[in-house]
Amino acid sequence: MTFNKKISSSFNEHGLAKYLLGFLLLASPVLSFAAGDNVQDFTGHWVGILCVIIFVFAYSLVIAEEAIHLRKSKPVMVAAGLIWALVAVMYTSIGDNHTAEAAVRHNLLEFAELFLFLLAAMTYINTMEERGVFDMLRVWLVSRGFTLRTIFWLTGILAFLISPIADNLTTALLMATVAMAVGGGNTKFVAIACINIVVAANAGGAFSPFGDITTLMVWQKGIIAFQDFFVLFAPSLVNWLIPAIIMSFAVSSERPKAVDAEYHLGHGAWVVTGLFILTITMAVCAHNFLHLPPVMGMMTGLGFLKFYGYYLKRRDASLANFEAQMGEHGLELEGIVKHATEDDGNHHKSHFNIFKSLERAEWDTLMFFYGIILCVGGLGTLGYLSLVSELMYIDLGTTEANILVGVLSAIIDNIPVMFAVLSMMPDMSHGQWLLVTLTAGVGGSMLSIGSAAGVAVMGTARGVYTFMAHLKWTWAIALGYAASIWVHFLVNGDAFNVPIKTALKAASGH
Repeated sequence: MTFNKKISSSFNEHGLAKYLLGFLLLASPVLSFAAGDNVQDFTGHWVGILCVIIFVFAYSLVIAEEAIHLRKSKPVMVAAGLIWALVAVMYTSIGDNHTAEAAVRHNLLEFAELFLFLLAAMTYINTMEERGVFDMLRVWLVSRGFTLRTIFWLTGILAFLISPIADNLTTALLMATVAMAVGGGNTKFVAIACINIVVAANAGGAFSPFGDITTLMVWQKGIIAFQDFFVLFAPSLVNWLIPAIIMSFAVSSERPKAVDAEYHLGHGAWVVTGLFILTITMAVCAHNFLHLPPVMGMMTGLGFLKFYGYYLKRRDASLANFEAQMGEHGLELEGIVKHATEDDGNHHKSHFNIFKSLERAEWDTLMFFYGIILCVGGLGTLGYLSLVSELMYIDLGTTEANILVGVLSAIIDNIPVMFAVLSMMPDMSHGQWLLVTLTAGVGGSMLSIGSAAGVAVMGTARGVYTFMAHLKWTWAIALGYAASIWVHFLVNGDAFNVPIKTALKAASGH
C-alpha cells in the first residue's frame, strides 16, 4: 500500500497541473466534522496562499522521491504541522477557538482508523509471507514448465482473484516475481506480463473493501455496504479481460525450462491464513451487525495472531532446548527431531517473533497517510473544499466528474483523489458512488505510476517494466476502462435510481 512515486513530466502542461493541484488541495476525508458550518473562506487570504505553497513544495518533494531519495512521509509530516499552526492562527484571529481544534481531531480520528486497520492487515500479510504461504504458490507456478502464454493468463487470473483479499500491492509483487522467474532473460514477456498483472490486481481490488485503500476508505466511511461492492465484479472483470486478451496476442507459446525452486512452509502457516480469514470476517461483522468501525474486528484479530505467535515462539524455544539437550548427550538428532521441524525451514535461524512482522509494515506509507490527511485537511478548513466541489460536481456534471476521477487517478494517484471525493460528499445516487469507486480503483492502471501496484512492480522489475513499456499498452487499458464503465451502467443501471440515503438506510438495516 505504497503511495506512488511521480515523474515531473506529468506536470509539464500548465493547465493540467493547475487543475490537478485543485484536486490535491482537497484530498482529505475531513470537513464533515460537527463544526463544519463554521468553516471560513480564507482562500484569498495570504495565509491560505502560504499554506498552499507549503503543501505544493512538500508534495513536490514526494514526487521527486525516487530522484532525491527522501522518504515521502518526511516533507508532508512537517508541512502538516506548519499548515495547522497557520490554520489555528487564522481562526484564533477572528475569535474562533473551536473550529480548528474540532477539525484536526476529526482528521486524527480518520487517520487512526485507517492506520490501525492497515497495520493489522499488513502484519497478517507479513506473517503469512514469513511462514512461506506465498513462496509455496510462487514455487508451484515456476516449477511446472508452463508455456509463457499460460503463465501470462495464470498470473493474471491469480492476481485478479487474490487481490480482493491480500490487497493489490502484495498480489502484484507476488505474481511479478513469478513472471520474472519464468521469463528470465525474455524482457518482452516479463514487461507485458507485469502490465497484465498490475491491471488484474487493480481490477480485482476494485470490487472488494480489502482490495485497495480507496475501497477501504469508502467502506469505512459507510458509503457502500460490504456486500454491495461485489456488484462491481463484472465491470472489474471486463476492465482486466479486454486489455489481457489484446496483449495475449503479443505473447508467444514458447515453453521455457522449468525453474527448480524450493520452499519451506513454516509451522502454523495454514492456521495464520485461517486467522486472517477470521479477522476479515470479524471486521465485516463489526461493521454490518454491530455498527462499529471495522478496525475493531481487525485489531481483535491481530490480538488472536499475537496469542498464536506466543505459541509459535514457545514451540521454537522448546525445540531448540530439546536439540541442545540431545546434543549434550551426543545423541543423533536427525531421526528424532527431523519430523518435528521438517515443515519449518526457518526454525534454526531464529525464534518466531510477531513484532518482527509488525516492524516490517509499510511505516513510511502509514506516516505519509498521516501527513497527507493532515495537510490537505488543513487546506480544506481554509475553504478550498467548496471551490473544487462546485467545479467538479456542479459545473462539470456527476457522471463526467466520476469518470474523470479515474483518469486523474492514473496521474495523481487514486488515494488523494478518493479522499477529495469523500471530503466533498456530493449528492449522488448509489450507482454513482459505485461508479466513482470503480473508476478510482481501476483508473490508475492506465499508467505505471497510477497505482501502488504499478510503482512497486517497477521497482521489482527495474529496467524491464518501465513507464514507457506500460505506456505502449495504455490504449488497450483505456479500452478496458471505458468498457468497464459501460458494463457498470448496463449491469447496475437500477442503482442509479436509488438515492444514497436510501442505500445507506438499507445497508444499516433501518
